[in-house]
Amino acid sequence: MTEKIMNFGTGNGKKVLLLVIDSLLTNALEQGRKLGLLPTFSYLIENGFMNPEMVSSFPTMSVAIDCTLLTGAYPDRHRVPGLIWYDKEEQRLINYGTGAKEIWQHGINQVLHSSIHELNRRHLSKEITTIYEDLAKHGATSGSINGIIYRGSSEHEMKFPWWMSLFTVLPKQLKVKGPEFLTFGSLLNPLKDRINLSDGPAVRMGFNDDFAVDSAQYLIQSSMLPDFLYVYMPDLDKPLHKSGPPGLELVVKADERLGRLMDAFGSREEALEQAVFVVMGDSGVSQIRSGKKQAIVRLDQTLRAYKLHRTGGKVRAETELVLAVNETMAYLYKLKVEMPWEDVAKPLLSEERIGFVAWRDGEWIRALSTGTESAKLSYRKGGELTDGYGQSWTLEGYPGVLDVRIAQGRITYDAYPDGLRRLQAALHSHAVDYLVISAKPGYELADRYSPSHVGGGAHGSLHKEDTLIPFIVCGSELRPETNRIVDLKHYLMKLTLSRNPLNLP
Repeated sequence: MTEKIMNFGTGNGKKVLLLVIDSLLTNALEQGRKLGLLPTFSYLIENGFMNPEMVSSFPTMSVAIDCTLLTGAYPDRHRVPGLIWYDKEEQRLINYGTGAKEIWQHGINQVLHSSIHELNRRHLSKEITTIYEDLAKHGATSGSINGIIYRGSSEHEMKFPWWMSLFTVLPKQLKVKGPEFLTFGSLLNPLKDRINLSDGPAVRMGFNDDFAVDSAQYLIQSSMLPDFLYVYMPDLDKPLHKSGPPGLELVVKADERLGRLMDAFGSREEALEQAVFVVMGDSGVSQIRSGKKQAIVRLDQTLRAYKLHRTGGKVRAETELVLAVNETMAYLYKLKVEMPWEDVAKPLLSEERIGFVAWRDGEWIRALSTGTESAKLSYRKGGELTDGYGQSWTLEGYPGVLDVRIAQGRITYDAYPDGLRRLQAALHSHAVDYLVISAKPGYELADRYSPSHVGGGAHGSLHKEDTLIPFIVCGSELRPETNRIVDLKHYLMKLTLSRNPLNLP
Protein backbone atom coordinates (compact mmCIF):
# COMPACT_ATOMS: atom_id res chain seq x y z
CA MET A 1 0.00 0.00 0.00
CA THR A 2 2.87 2.38 0.74
CA GLU A 3 4.17 2.30 -2.84
CA LYS A 4 0.70 2.96 -4.18
CA ILE A 5 0.35 5.99 -1.92
CA MET A 6 3.72 7.36 -2.94
CA ASN A 7 3.00 7.23 -6.64
CA PHE A 8 -0.60 8.15 -7.44
CA GLY A 9 -0.10 11.80 -8.34
CA THR A 10 0.83 12.47 -11.97
CA GLY A 11 2.38 15.84 -11.22
CA ASN A 12 0.71 17.37 -14.30
CA GLY A 13 -1.59 20.36 -14.04
CA LYS A 14 -3.76 21.44 -11.14
CA LYS A 15 -5.25 18.95 -8.73
CA VAL A 16 -9.01 19.00 -8.15
CA LEU A 17 -10.30 18.87 -4.57
CA LEU A 18 -14.03 18.18 -4.26
CA LEU A 19 -15.17 18.85 -0.70
CA VAL A 20 -18.73 17.77 0.05
CA ILE A 21 -19.94 19.26 3.33
CA ASP A 22 -23.05 17.34 4.33
CA SER A 23 -26.05 19.69 4.76
CA LEU A 24 -24.11 22.89 4.03
CA LEU A 25 -26.73 25.57 3.36
CA THR A 26 -26.59 28.77 1.34
CA ASN A 27 -28.30 30.85 4.03
CA ALA A 28 -25.68 29.77 6.57
CA LEU A 29 -22.94 30.95 4.21
CA GLU A 30 -24.71 34.24 3.60
CA GLN A 31 -25.24 34.90 7.32
CA GLY A 32 -21.70 33.93 8.22
CA ARG A 33 -20.15 36.10 5.54
CA LYS A 34 -22.19 39.14 6.58
CA LEU A 35 -20.96 38.67 10.16
CA GLY A 36 -17.36 38.23 9.03
CA LEU A 37 -17.19 34.71 10.50
CA LEU A 38 -16.24 32.80 7.35
CA PRO A 39 -12.93 34.10 6.00
CA THR A 40 -12.08 30.96 3.99
CA PHE A 41 -15.49 30.62 2.36
CA SER A 42 -15.42 34.35 1.61
CA TYR A 43 -11.99 34.06 0.01
CA LEU A 44 -13.11 31.14 -2.19
CA ILE A 45 -16.29 32.90 -3.28
CA GLU A 46 -14.66 36.29 -3.88
CA ASN A 47 -11.84 34.74 -5.90
CA GLY A 48 -14.04 32.23 -7.66
CA PHE A 49 -17.69 31.50 -8.32
CA MET A 50 -20.71 30.44 -6.27
CA ASN A 51 -24.07 29.13 -7.43
CA PRO A 52 -26.36 29.41 -4.38
CA GLU A 53 -29.05 27.21 -5.97
CA MET A 54 -27.48 24.03 -7.32
CA VAL A 55 -30.21 21.39 -7.77
CA SER A 56 -29.66 18.14 -5.89
CA SER A 57 -30.94 14.67 -6.74
CA PHE A 58 -34.16 13.06 -5.44
CA PRO A 59 -34.74 11.63 -2.90
CA THR A 60 -32.62 14.28 -1.19
CA MET A 61 -30.75 11.73 0.95
CA SER A 62 -26.95 11.61 0.99
CA VAL A 63 -26.47 8.09 -0.34
CA ALA A 64 -28.69 8.63 -3.40
CA ILE A 65 -27.24 12.11 -3.96
CA ASP A 66 -23.66 10.84 -3.89
CA CYS A 67 -24.58 8.16 -6.43
CA THR A 68 -25.91 10.87 -8.75
CA LEU A 69 -22.94 13.18 -8.18
CA LEU A 70 -20.31 10.52 -8.83
CA THR A 71 -22.00 8.68 -11.71
CA GLY A 72 -23.65 11.62 -13.49
CA ALA A 73 -26.96 9.74 -13.48
CA TYR A 74 -30.28 9.95 -11.70
CA PRO A 75 -31.64 6.93 -9.74
CA ASP A 76 -33.37 5.46 -12.80
CA ARG A 77 -29.84 4.61 -13.99
CA HIS A 78 -27.69 4.25 -10.88
CA ARG A 79 -30.39 2.17 -9.11
CA VAL A 80 -29.91 3.35 -5.52
CA PRO A 81 -33.39 4.70 -4.68
CA GLY A 82 -32.73 6.20 -1.26
CA LEU A 83 -31.49 5.65 2.28
CA ILE A 84 -34.19 3.03 2.79
CA TRP A 85 -36.01 1.13 0.04
CA TYR A 86 -37.65 -2.23 -0.69
CA ASP A 87 -35.65 -4.88 -2.52
CA LYS A 88 -38.08 -7.09 -4.45
CA GLU A 89 -35.45 -9.75 -5.05
CA GLU A 90 -34.63 -10.15 -1.35
CA GLN A 91 -38.18 -9.34 -0.22
CA ARG A 92 -36.91 -7.03 2.49
CA LEU A 93 -36.25 -3.38 3.19
CA ILE A 94 -32.72 -2.20 2.49
CA ASN A 95 -31.51 0.24 5.14
CA TYR A 96 -28.11 1.93 4.88
CA GLY A 97 -28.38 3.48 8.35
CA THR A 98 -31.32 5.54 9.61
CA GLY A 99 -32.23 5.98 13.30
CA ALA A 100 -31.15 3.70 16.15
CA LYS A 101 -34.60 2.16 16.75
CA GLU A 102 -35.13 1.45 13.06
CA ILE A 103 -31.63 0.00 12.65
CA TRP A 104 -32.29 -2.26 15.65
CA GLN A 105 -35.56 -3.47 14.10
CA HIS A 106 -33.93 -4.14 10.74
CA GLY A 107 -31.01 -5.85 12.47
CA ILE A 108 -27.58 -4.30 12.76
CA ASN A 109 -26.03 -7.09 10.69
CA GLN A 110 -28.40 -6.45 7.81
CA VAL A 111 -27.77 -2.68 7.92
CA LEU A 112 -23.97 -3.09 8.05
CA HIS A 113 -24.04 -5.69 5.28
CA SER A 114 -26.11 -3.38 3.06
CA SER A 115 -24.10 -0.21 3.68
CA ILE A 116 -20.57 -1.63 3.83
CA HIS A 117 -20.73 -4.60 1.47
CA GLU A 118 -23.70 -4.43 -0.88
CA LEU A 119 -24.09 -0.73 -1.69
CA ASN A 120 -20.99 -0.36 -3.87
CA ARG A 121 -20.70 -4.00 -4.88
CA ARG A 122 -24.27 -4.87 -5.89
CA HIS A 123 -26.81 -2.07 -5.47
CA LEU A 124 -24.96 0.60 -7.46
CA SER A 125 -25.62 -0.36 -11.07
CA LYS A 126 -22.74 -1.92 -12.98
CA GLU A 127 -24.23 -0.51 -16.18
CA ILE A 128 -22.87 2.93 -15.35
CA THR A 129 -19.41 4.06 -14.28
CA THR A 130 -18.21 6.24 -11.44
CA ILE A 131 -15.89 9.20 -11.88
CA TYR A 132 -13.12 7.10 -10.34
CA GLU A 133 -13.51 4.39 -12.97
CA ASP A 134 -13.66 6.92 -15.80
CA LEU A 135 -10.64 8.92 -14.66
CA ALA A 136 -8.60 5.71 -14.50
CA LYS A 137 -9.53 4.99 -18.12
CA HIS A 138 -8.16 8.42 -19.07
CA GLY A 139 -4.89 7.86 -17.22
CA ALA A 140 -5.73 10.15 -14.28
CA THR A 141 -5.51 9.18 -10.63
CA SER A 142 -8.20 9.74 -8.02
CA GLY A 143 -8.96 9.36 -4.34
CA SER A 144 -11.86 9.25 -1.93
CA ILE A 145 -11.71 10.16 1.73
CA ASN A 146 -14.68 8.63 3.55
CA GLY A 147 -17.00 8.82 0.55
CA ILE A 148 -20.12 6.68 0.81
CA ILE A 149 -19.80 5.81 -2.89
CA TYR A 150 -16.25 4.84 -3.80
CA ARG A 151 -16.34 2.15 -6.49
CA GLY A 152 -13.22 2.30 -8.64
CA SER A 153 -10.61 0.17 -10.39
CA SER A 154 -8.02 -0.39 -7.64
CA GLU A 155 -8.19 -3.16 -5.06
CA HIS A 156 -8.22 -2.39 -1.33
CA GLU A 157 -8.91 -4.31 1.84
CA MET A 158 -11.14 -3.20 4.67
CA LYS A 159 -10.23 -4.57 8.08
CA PHE A 160 -12.72 -4.75 10.92
CA PRO A 161 -11.71 -4.45 14.59
CA TRP A 162 -12.01 -7.57 16.73
CA TRP A 163 -14.71 -6.09 18.93
CA MET A 164 -17.11 -5.68 15.98
CA SER A 165 -17.25 -9.47 15.69
CA LEU A 166 -18.85 -9.58 19.15
CA PHE A 167 -22.15 -8.22 17.81
CA THR A 168 -21.91 -8.51 14.02
CA VAL A 169 -21.19 -11.17 11.42
CA LEU A 170 -18.80 -8.94 9.47
CA PRO A 171 -15.68 -10.77 8.29
CA LYS A 172 -12.25 -9.86 9.63
CA GLN A 173 -11.45 -8.33 6.27
CA LEU A 174 -13.25 -7.45 3.05
CA LYS A 175 -11.81 -6.81 -0.40
CA VAL A 176 -13.27 -3.78 -2.17
CA LYS A 177 -12.52 -1.81 -5.34
CA GLY A 178 -12.05 1.93 -5.21
CA PRO A 179 -9.89 4.77 -6.52
CA GLU A 180 -6.10 4.66 -6.11
CA PHE A 181 -6.32 6.32 -2.70
CA LEU A 182 -9.20 5.27 -0.48
CA THR A 183 -10.08 5.77 3.16
CA PHE A 184 -13.25 4.52 4.80
CA GLY A 185 -12.83 5.67 8.35
CA SER A 186 -10.82 3.34 10.56
CA LEU A 187 -12.03 0.37 8.49
CA LEU A 188 -9.72 1.34 5.64
CA ASN A 189 -7.01 3.79 6.61
CA PRO A 190 -3.82 3.59 4.51
CA LEU A 191 -2.30 6.46 6.51
CA LYS A 192 -2.60 4.80 9.92
CA ASP A 193 1.15 4.17 10.21
CA ARG A 194 2.01 7.71 9.10
CA ILE A 195 -0.19 10.09 11.09
CA ASN A 196 -2.58 9.97 14.04
CA LEU A 197 -6.15 10.41 12.90
CA SER A 198 -9.42 10.85 14.80
CA ASP A 199 -10.69 7.32 14.20
CA GLY A 200 -11.84 5.66 17.44
CA PRO A 201 -15.30 4.35 18.41
CA ALA A 202 -16.03 7.60 20.26
CA VAL A 203 -15.57 9.63 17.05
CA ARG A 204 -17.65 7.49 14.70
CA MET A 205 -14.79 5.23 13.65
CA GLY A 206 -13.14 7.99 11.65
CA PHE A 207 -16.22 9.23 9.86
CA ASN A 208 -15.74 12.80 11.01
CA ASP A 209 -14.41 16.08 9.62
CA ASP A 210 -11.06 16.00 11.43
CA PHE A 211 -10.20 12.56 10.03
CA ALA A 212 -11.13 13.70 6.53
CA VAL A 213 -9.32 17.04 6.60
CA ASP A 214 -6.22 15.69 8.37
CA SER A 215 -5.94 12.94 5.74
CA ALA A 216 -6.23 15.43 2.88
CA GLN A 217 -3.79 17.81 4.58
CA TYR A 218 -1.21 15.03 4.86
CA LEU A 219 -1.54 14.22 1.16
CA ILE A 220 -1.05 17.89 0.29
CA GLN A 221 1.99 18.41 2.50
CA SER A 222 3.57 15.15 1.32
CA SER A 223 3.00 15.96 -2.38
CA MET A 224 0.83 12.85 -2.72
CA LEU A 225 -2.41 14.36 -3.99
CA PRO A 226 -4.07 12.35 -6.74
CA ASP A 227 -5.35 14.27 -9.74
CA PHE A 228 -8.88 14.24 -8.27
CA LEU A 229 -9.69 13.91 -4.56
CA TYR A 230 -13.17 13.62 -3.05
CA VAL A 231 -13.36 14.62 0.64
CA TYR A 232 -16.55 13.95 2.60
CA MET A 233 -17.19 16.12 5.68
CA PRO A 234 -20.19 14.82 7.69
CA ASP A 235 -20.10 16.74 10.99
CA LEU A 236 -22.67 19.40 10.11
CA ASP A 237 -25.47 16.95 9.33
CA LYS A 238 -26.33 15.45 12.73
CA PRO A 239 -26.54 18.76 14.66
CA LEU A 240 -28.77 20.23 11.95
CA HIS A 241 -31.10 17.26 12.31
CA LYS A 242 -31.28 17.95 16.03
CA SER A 243 -31.50 21.75 16.10
CA GLY A 244 -32.53 22.69 12.58
CA PRO A 245 -30.95 25.04 10.03
CA PRO A 246 -28.80 26.98 9.39
CA GLY A 247 -26.10 25.59 11.74
CA LEU A 248 -23.85 28.63 11.49
CA GLU A 249 -21.65 27.67 14.45
CA LEU A 250 -20.66 24.42 12.75
CA VAL A 251 -20.13 26.14 9.40
CA VAL A 252 -17.58 28.34 11.18
CA LYS A 253 -15.73 25.15 12.18
CA ALA A 254 -15.91 23.89 8.59
CA ASP A 255 -14.46 27.23 7.47
CA GLU A 256 -11.50 26.75 9.83
CA ARG A 257 -10.87 23.28 8.44
CA LEU A 258 -10.99 24.54 4.86
CA GLY A 259 -8.49 27.20 5.88
CA ARG A 260 -6.16 24.49 7.17
CA LEU A 261 -6.37 22.70 3.84
CA MET A 262 -5.48 25.82 1.89
CA ASP A 263 -2.64 26.66 4.27
CA ALA A 264 -1.23 23.15 3.75
CA PHE A 265 -0.13 24.35 0.30
CA GLY A 266 1.90 27.13 1.93
CA SER A 267 -0.61 29.94 1.43
CA ARG A 268 -4.04 30.55 -0.05
CA GLU A 269 -2.48 32.00 -3.16
CA GLU A 270 -0.23 28.96 -3.60
CA ALA A 271 -3.23 26.69 -3.02
CA LEU A 272 -4.98 28.22 -6.03
CA GLU A 273 -1.83 27.86 -8.10
CA GLN A 274 -1.73 24.14 -7.42
CA ALA A 275 -5.38 23.12 -7.08
CA VAL A 276 -8.99 23.80 -7.99
CA PHE A 277 -11.27 23.88 -4.95
CA VAL A 278 -14.84 22.71 -5.44
CA VAL A 279 -16.92 23.02 -2.25
CA MET A 280 -20.58 22.08 -2.03
CA GLY A 281 -23.43 20.85 0.12
CA ASP A 282 -25.45 17.77 -0.78
CA SER A 283 -29.05 18.53 0.25
CA GLY A 284 -31.10 21.30 1.72
CA VAL A 285 -32.63 21.02 5.18
CA SER A 286 -36.21 21.88 6.11
CA GLN A 287 -37.05 23.25 9.54
CA ILE A 288 -39.45 20.74 11.12
CA ARG A 289 -42.15 22.22 13.29
CA SER A 290 -42.31 21.79 17.05
CA GLY A 291 -44.85 19.44 18.57
CA LYS A 292 -44.63 15.80 17.53
CA LYS A 293 -48.35 15.36 16.93
CA GLN A 294 -48.42 18.28 14.51
CA ALA A 295 -45.01 17.84 12.86
CA ILE A 296 -44.94 14.07 12.24
CA VAL A 297 -47.20 12.35 9.71
CA ARG A 298 -47.47 8.73 10.88
CA LEU A 299 -48.03 6.96 7.57
CA ASP A 300 -48.52 3.59 9.25
CA GLN A 301 -51.51 5.04 11.11
CA THR A 302 -52.85 6.81 8.01
CA LEU A 303 -52.73 3.45 6.18
CA ARG A 304 -53.92 1.31 9.11
CA ALA A 305 -56.72 -0.23 7.01
CA TYR A 306 -54.04 -2.26 5.20
CA LYS A 307 -51.73 -5.04 6.35
CA LEU A 308 -48.42 -3.21 6.54
CA HIS A 309 -45.02 -4.82 6.70
CA ARG A 310 -43.65 -4.76 10.24
CA THR A 311 -40.09 -3.43 10.13
CA GLY A 312 -37.45 -6.15 10.26
CA GLY A 313 -37.03 -9.38 8.31
CA LYS A 314 -38.69 -10.43 5.07
CA VAL A 315 -42.26 -9.57 4.21
CA ARG A 316 -44.93 -12.03 5.25
CA ALA A 317 -47.31 -13.84 2.94
CA GLU A 318 -50.20 -11.64 4.04
CA THR A 319 -48.32 -8.31 3.65
CA GLU A 320 -50.21 -5.84 1.44
CA LEU A 321 -48.15 -2.66 1.67
CA VAL A 322 -44.55 -1.83 2.58
CA LEU A 323 -43.36 1.60 3.73
CA ALA A 324 -39.83 2.93 3.23
CA VAL A 325 -39.61 6.35 4.87
CA ASN A 326 -36.77 8.71 3.95
CA GLU A 327 -37.53 11.55 6.40
CA THR A 328 -39.62 13.99 4.33
CA MET A 329 -40.33 11.56 1.49
CA ALA A 330 -41.41 7.93 1.41
CA TYR A 331 -41.88 5.02 -0.94
CA LEU A 332 -45.08 2.99 -0.55
CA TYR A 333 -44.98 -0.47 -2.15
CA LYS A 334 -48.07 -2.39 -3.22
CA LEU A 335 -47.58 -6.16 -2.95
CA LYS A 336 -50.97 -7.87 -2.82
CA VAL A 337 -53.47 -5.06 -3.11
CA GLU A 338 -55.33 -5.25 -6.42
CA MET A 339 -56.94 -1.81 -6.19
CA PRO A 340 -55.56 1.01 -8.36
CA TRP A 341 -53.24 3.53 -6.76
CA GLU A 342 -55.97 6.20 -6.77
CA ASP A 343 -57.92 4.10 -4.25
CA VAL A 344 -54.91 3.08 -2.14
CA ALA A 345 -53.83 6.72 -1.98
CA LYS A 346 -57.18 8.07 -0.74
CA PRO A 347 -56.22 8.25 2.96
CA LEU A 348 -52.96 9.99 1.95
CA LEU A 349 -54.79 12.53 -0.22
CA SER A 350 -56.83 13.68 2.76
CA GLU A 351 -53.63 14.57 4.63
CA GLU A 352 -52.87 18.27 4.09
CA ARG A 353 -49.30 17.98 5.45
CA ILE A 354 -48.36 15.90 2.39
CA GLY A 355 -47.46 17.88 -0.72
CA PHE A 356 -48.27 15.27 -3.35
CA VAL A 357 -48.28 11.56 -4.13
CA ALA A 358 -47.22 10.09 -7.48
CA TRP A 359 -46.88 6.75 -9.23
CA ARG A 360 -46.02 5.43 -12.66
CA ASP A 361 -48.67 4.14 -15.04
CA GLY A 362 -46.95 2.70 -18.10
CA GLU A 363 -45.08 5.58 -19.74
CA TRP A 364 -47.05 8.12 -17.73
CA ILE A 365 -46.49 9.58 -14.27
CA ARG A 366 -49.64 10.34 -12.29
CA ALA A 367 -49.22 12.97 -9.57
CA LEU A 368 -51.98 14.12 -7.20
CA SER A 369 -51.87 17.03 -4.78
CA THR A 370 -53.36 16.54 -1.33
CA GLY A 371 -55.77 18.27 1.01
CA THR A 372 -58.80 20.35 0.12
CA GLU A 373 -57.40 21.44 -3.26
CA SER A 374 -56.69 17.95 -4.56
CA ALA A 375 -55.87 17.93 -8.28
CA LYS A 376 -54.20 15.61 -10.78
CA LEU A 377 -51.33 15.96 -13.23
CA SER A 378 -50.28 13.32 -15.75
CA TYR A 379 -47.04 13.64 -17.69
CA ARG A 380 -44.55 11.65 -19.74
CA LYS A 381 -41.20 12.15 -21.43
CA GLY A 382 -41.25 13.48 -24.97
CA GLY A 383 -43.54 16.07 -26.47
CA GLU A 384 -43.70 19.70 -27.54
CA LEU A 385 -43.07 21.29 -24.14
CA THR A 386 -39.44 21.84 -23.16
CA ASP A 387 -37.74 22.95 -19.94
CA GLY A 388 -34.51 24.79 -19.22
CA TYR A 389 -32.50 21.57 -19.27
CA GLY A 390 -33.46 20.68 -22.84
CA GLN A 391 -35.88 17.98 -21.69
CA SER A 392 -39.18 17.56 -23.53
CA TRP A 393 -42.49 16.62 -21.91
CA THR A 394 -46.17 16.04 -22.50
CA LEU A 395 -48.46 17.26 -19.70
CA GLU A 396 -52.16 16.66 -19.11
CA GLY A 397 -54.21 17.98 -16.20
CA TYR A 398 -53.24 20.59 -13.65
CA PRO A 399 -49.52 21.61 -13.76
CA GLY A 400 -49.83 23.26 -10.35
CA VAL A 401 -49.63 19.85 -8.68
CA LEU A 402 -45.86 20.06 -9.18
CA ASP A 403 -45.82 23.88 -9.35
CA VAL A 404 -44.94 23.77 -13.05
CA ARG A 405 -45.40 26.97 -15.09
CA ILE A 406 -46.02 26.84 -18.86
CA ALA A 407 -45.65 29.79 -21.23
CA GLN A 408 -45.08 29.71 -24.99
CA GLY A 409 -44.17 26.04 -24.97
CA ARG A 410 -41.58 26.48 -22.18
CA ILE A 411 -41.71 24.86 -18.75
CA THR A 412 -40.30 26.56 -15.67
CA TYR A 413 -40.07 25.21 -12.12
CA ASP A 414 -40.48 26.88 -8.76
CA ALA A 415 -41.25 24.78 -5.67
CA TYR A 416 -39.87 21.59 -7.25
CA PRO A 417 -36.66 22.34 -9.24
CA ASP A 418 -36.26 19.98 -12.22
CA GLY A 419 -39.30 18.35 -10.66
CA LEU A 420 -40.58 16.41 -13.68
CA ARG A 421 -37.27 14.66 -14.36
CA ARG A 422 -36.26 14.04 -10.76
CA LEU A 423 -39.64 12.53 -9.87
CA GLN A 424 -39.71 10.49 -13.07
CA ALA A 425 -36.24 9.12 -12.24
CA ALA A 426 -37.22 8.13 -8.69
CA LEU A 427 -40.31 6.36 -10.02
CA HIS A 428 -38.14 4.26 -12.35
CA SER A 429 -35.32 3.57 -9.90
CA HIS A 430 -36.19 0.00 -8.94
CA ALA A 431 -38.34 -2.85 -10.16
CA VAL A 432 -41.51 -3.03 -8.09
CA ASP A 433 -44.89 -1.29 -7.99
CA TYR A 434 -44.68 1.75 -5.70
CA LEU A 435 -45.89 5.24 -4.97
CA VAL A 436 -43.84 8.30 -3.96
CA ILE A 437 -44.98 10.52 -1.09
CA SER A 438 -43.44 13.98 -0.62
CA ALA A 439 -44.14 16.07 2.48
CA LYS A 440 -44.75 19.79 2.60
CA PRO A 441 -42.01 21.91 4.21
CA GLY A 442 -42.16 21.80 8.00
CA TYR A 443 -43.45 18.23 8.21
CA GLU A 444 -41.79 14.84 8.41
CA LEU A 445 -43.09 11.40 7.44
CA ALA A 446 -42.74 8.38 9.70
CA ASP A 447 -43.36 4.68 10.10
CA ARG A 448 -43.52 2.98 13.50
CA TYR A 449 -39.77 3.10 14.22
CA SER A 450 -38.67 5.96 11.97
CA PRO A 451 -36.37 8.59 13.48
CA SER A 452 -38.04 11.96 13.94
CA HIS A 453 -36.57 15.45 14.06
CA VAL A 454 -39.27 17.51 15.77
CA GLY A 455 -38.07 21.09 16.13
CA GLY A 456 -34.95 20.17 14.17
CA GLY A 457 -34.16 19.64 10.52
CA ALA A 458 -34.91 16.97 7.92
CA HIS A 459 -34.75 16.41 4.17
CA GLY A 460 -35.69 13.87 1.53
CA SER A 461 -38.55 15.58 -0.30
CA LEU A 462 -38.70 17.03 -3.82
CA HIS A 463 -39.32 20.54 -2.48
CA LYS A 464 -36.72 23.25 -3.05
CA GLU A 465 -36.10 23.62 0.69
CA ASP A 466 -34.65 20.10 0.65
CA THR A 467 -33.14 20.46 -2.82
CA LEU A 468 -31.15 23.66 -3.34
CA ILE A 469 -27.51 23.70 -2.21
CA PRO A 470 -24.49 26.02 -2.48
CA PHE A 471 -21.79 25.19 -5.02
CA ILE A 472 -18.41 26.97 -5.02
CA VAL A 473 -15.52 26.77 -7.48
CA CYS A 474 -12.20 28.55 -7.01
CA GLY A 475 -8.99 28.12 -8.98
CA SER A 476 -10.49 27.67 -12.45
CA GLU A 477 -12.43 29.81 -14.91
CA LEU A 478 -14.35 26.73 -16.11
CA ARG A 479 -18.01 26.83 -15.00
CA PRO A 480 -20.70 24.13 -14.92
CA GLU A 481 -23.04 24.23 -17.89
CA THR A 482 -26.17 23.71 -15.74
CA ASN A 483 -27.21 24.10 -12.11
CA ARG A 484 -27.82 20.36 -11.49
CA ILE A 485 -25.50 18.00 -9.63
CA VAL A 486 -26.44 15.24 -12.10
CA ASP A 487 -24.34 17.15 -14.66
CA LEU A 488 -21.34 17.74 -12.39
CA LYS A 489 -19.49 14.50 -13.11
CA HIS A 490 -18.79 15.67 -16.66
CA TYR A 491 -17.70 19.06 -15.34
CA LEU A 492 -15.37 17.51 -12.74
CA MET A 493 -13.88 15.28 -15.42
CA LYS A 494 -13.13 18.36 -17.52
CA LEU A 495 -11.51 20.12 -14.58
CA THR A 496 -9.33 17.11 -13.84
CA LEU A 497 -8.31 16.35 -17.41
CA SER A 498 -7.95 19.94 -18.63
CA ARG A 499 -4.15 19.68 -18.50
CA ASN A 500 -4.48 17.73 -21.75
CA PRO A 501 -7.55 18.74 -23.82
CA LEU A 502 -7.16 15.65 -26.00
CA ASN A 503 -8.16 13.55 -22.99
CA LEU A 504 -11.42 15.37 -22.35
CA PRO A 505 -14.37 12.93 -22.20
